[in-house]
Amino acid sequence: MEERKGAVTIRGNPLTLLGKEIKTGANAPDVELLDNELKPVKISGFKGQVVVVSAVPSLDTPTCDMETRRFNTEAAKLGSDVVILTISTDLPFAQKRWCGAAGVDRVKTLSDHRETAFGQAYGVLIKELRLLARSIFVVDKNGVVQYVQHVKEVSQEPDYEAVIAAVKKLV
Repeated sequence: MEERKGAVTIRGNPLTLLGKEIKTGANAPDVELLDNELKPVKISGFKGQVVVVSAVPSLDTPTCDMETRRFNTEAAKLGSDVVILTISTDLPFAQKRWCGAAGVDRVKTLSDHRETAFGQAYGVLIKELRLLARSIFVVDKNGVVQYVQHVKEVSQEPDYEAVIAAVKKLV
């Protein structure tokens, strides 16, 4: 498996990402994840919609909490042609608890805890921590990645305006 040493940092410390880096224009890899009810969900199941895939280390951290709440607010403005997925290696039970406590009802949280298939397929699995690096992928209605943002310092938030601008070009 491909390794990208120093691709991201946490508190300035370099980390290694596993998996091939996904570039704009690539077909979005189709992986199976678990939803909050332990049901399998595939990325391809959202074909026909614009999909914002937000990979985060853990919803139980301040930055991931803020990011997911922000995308929940943005989802209400983007309409039914757009779906926002937040993917982490958190257990589905923890994701469900977090969503209930945070009042997040528009973002779909999905778990990559079993096989880290998403993290590996999208090249965002942090080798040293078995967590996902903070990254955003915007996938068009045909399943093609049209925008990619990797946040170099994992503890920082993404550029929300750039993500929303990329989505608006596709709807």
